Amino acid sequence: MYYCYILRSLKNGKLYIGSTPDLRNRFKSHNNGENKATKPNIPYEIIFYSGFKIKEDAINCEKYFKTSAGWKRIHKMLENTL
Repeated sequence: MYYCYILRSLKNGKLYIGSTPDLRNRFKSHNNGENKATKPNIPYEIIFYSGFKIKEDAINCEKYFKTSAGWKRIHKMLENTL
């Protein structure tokens, strides 16, 4: 399985969108400060993830969520969480 995921910083509420074949280890690496892009905003919580059979589908999901239409979709989809 491949995953598209959204993290929210518990420090300042900023969102991070990514994709990975190993969600547990990737989440741990984000919270351990091993990722330059997310290190300043640790700790994080997972607020959304979706599993895909094919890697390219997870990457396409990530790319979509990073568009303006995707951001709107995230905020609509997770309006009670955000």
